[in-house]
Amino acid sequence: MTAPSSRELICVDLCGMRAALVEQARARGVSPSEFLRTALADALKSGGCSVRAAPGSCPATKARMRLSLRMSSEDRGAILADARKAGLKPGAFVAGLVTGVPVLTSGSSRGDHLAALVASNAEMATLVRNVGHLTNLFRQGSSRAAHEYRVMLDGVAREVRKHIQHVSAVLADLRPGRASTPATGPPGGEDV
Repeated sequence: MTAPSSRELICVDLCGMRAALVEQARARGVSPSEFLRTALADALKSGGCSVRAAPGSCPATKARMRLSLRMSSEDRGAILADARKAGLKPGAFVAGLVTGVPVLTSGSSRGDHLAALVASNAEMATLVRNVGHLTNLFRQGSSRAAHEYRVMLDGVAREVRKHIQHVSAVLADLRPGRASTPATGPPGGEDV
């Protein structure tokens, strides 16, 4: 005897009824699984059974769903390699391409964008430390030592503007070009 599964999945041999099932599901605008669940629920109810799906148990109610794509093995390999290079799961990578995330559609590297953002943040952290040190020198009355920081202080506004522009550009390149439905749970859980 096998151990019970947390998934409520059953495999059924359709014995030649698949084409009719797909046709009927398509005619109703639902997936074959949804059509079968509805038909089964109706049959169970007519037999006197009380049918109530557990909340969140139906895949149609989950925020993330599986999508199977048919493609050549070369295309599959390219998607997997590019997703790995971008640091994304295949599903998140394909969704990013579909939604027009500039860093994915332009051929530039997501990793390079993020590295540039990290470097810019590090520069801002250094700037914050220097301004803090300068403030302490003024508090201590060391105007001569503080004067040495004047050159750095003269360029603070320019550096902050440059950082904000850089961060804005990187974040814009990492966002979808069109709105997509926010997902809950770990991103890119689909298989390709």
